[in-house]
Amino acid sequence: MRCPACGSIEDKVLETRTTANGTAMRRRRECLNCGFRFTSYERIEDKPITVIKKNGDIQPFDISKIERSLRVCTDKRNITQEQIDNLVQDIEESIRIQSGAKHEISSTAIGEEILRHLYKIDSVAYVRFASVYRQFNNLEQFIQEIENLAKQAK
Repeated sequence: MRCPACGSIEDKVLETRTTANGTAMRRRRECLNCGFRFTSYERIEDKPITVIKKNGDIQPFDISKIERSLRVCTDKRNITQEQIDNLVQDIEESIRIQSGAKHEISSTAIGEEILRHLYKIDSVAYVRFASVYRQFNNLEQFIQEIENLAKQAK
């Protein structure tokens, strides 16, 4: 591992731990040349997931799109950054499981997975996301979705 301070490739590993979710190894290293300490991570290289859009187009899965959408629909709600980060991780894990060995998933399945997770967190954020995802174009669709939420809450 190349030292970020001096560029030397001679180092020793001081400590090795798995990350909290078990998907990576965290290693604390010390450069034998200059003594600088730094952290490196090892992750499993995974085949990327492809998303099949409604119109048939195929594109690579991008978790940052989901994170942006979640930030928009949770804006000005009482939801912490940690909750959003956990939500993104949970959704990504569910998508990886659903994509299976083919590493493919439909955009519809992704949208439904996001809704499923948002439902547990915040009903207003759920309706905000649903209105864009399901392309609400009139007031009746909002009312119907809110009535469905109210029935499920009982």
